[in-house]
Amino acid sequence: MDGKRLYLRLGDRVYHQARESWGSGTVVEEMTSTIVGGTCLVRIMFEDGVQRTFHNDLDHEMCGYFMGLRREMTFDWDKMGKVPARSRGRLANSRE
Repeated sequence: MDGKRLYLRLGDRVYHQARESWGSGTVVEEMTSTIVGGTCLVRIMFEDGVQRTFHNDLDHEMCGYFMGLRREMTFDWDKMGKVPARSRGRLANSRE
C-alpha cells in the first residue's frame, strides 16, 4: 500500500453523482496490490443489483472520486464498540 491514498474502505456507503438509477451502494471488497505500481480497486454493490469496480487510489486520475463516486456514510471497523454480554445468571432466570 506504499504511495496509495485510499478513498473508500470496506462498508462505506456511496452514490454516483451522474447515475441516480444505480441507487446507493456499499463497498463489499477492497483489493490493493502489494506490487509497486499495482492497482488499487474497490467493488461496490449498488441497489440496482449490479456490482461495479472502481479505482480506489486518490492519486490516480481514474479514481472513483474523480469519476463521480461520493461517500454517503463511512463505517469505521476500528471504532466498533463491544456489545455487553448478558450474564448467565440473568439468562437462566429469564427462562424460568
